[in-house]
Amino acid sequence: MQIVVCLKQVPQVAELPWDPATGRLKRDLAEGMTDPAAKRALEAGLRLKAAGGGELIALTMGPPQAEEVLREAIALGADQGFLLCHPALAGADTLATSQALGAAIRRIAPELGLVLLGAASSDSETGHLGAQLAEDLDLAAALNVEQWQLLPKALRVQRVSDGFLETLELDLPALLTISTQAPAPRDTPLGGLEDAFAWGRITRLGPEEIGLDPARSGLAASGGRMLRVYSPAAQKKAVLLRGAVKKSVQELLARHGDRLGGIIGRDLGAAE
Repeated sequence: MQIVVCLKQVPQVAELPWDPATGRLKRDLAEGMTDPAAKRALEAGLRLKAAGGGELIALTMGPPQAEEVLREAIALGADQGFLLCHPALAGADTLATSQALGAAIRRIAPELGLVLLGAASSDSETGHLGAQLAEDLDLAAALNVEQWQLLPKALRVQRVSDGFLETLELDLPALLTISTQAPAPRDTPLGGLEDAFAWGRITRLGPEEIGLDPARSGLAASGGRMLRVYSPAAQKKAVLLRGAVKKSVQELLARHGDRLGGIIGRDLGAAE
């Protein structure tokens, strides 16, 4: 069985360098790291490989420096890494990204058993990619998974949805998005780092190698457009309530009683 983990390199900086003219993130100007949710997906892949055997493949799409996240995955135990990297792939929204990743997975994993990825990346947090990729690959999917158990020909998973703990079973092959509440990723061993950089197991692919038309990839294949990027101004106002405690509480409830009642699940309109 082949397990494909889709990783993403995201910026480390707090103030993301956006190009206001195009609405794109200037990834080449920021220090990169593996997205936290994607690291949980990699940990899930490592545990599933240990439990059931097979081959663990790390896949990412991005600029040349995104190779770093693949090296990290190999240091932790991935068997090989693939980097989707080509100017024609730039500017892709989640739909175009899912199409490119789906084409790559069909190319690199003919014995596919599982696809794993983070539930939502820290730089965009749309949470769309997992569902779109499952649709592209025609796979059963479970999103925001926190626990899993490999069965002989299926996978049992648990997740929290709308406040309920759900247990699901999926036939393989399948796709999971892994929540940040899943088991924490392991530390990278020094010996693994040496192996990851001592010999190359990174294969670079472009649209043509995975069967995509470069003219219909990336921004050209994206249905969404970034219209505006800006930092919202914080609008906070301090209000000082004066007078006796009872009077101040009554004024507070008059101003915000509906909101406070919704939070604690109680009607505060008649509170004394």
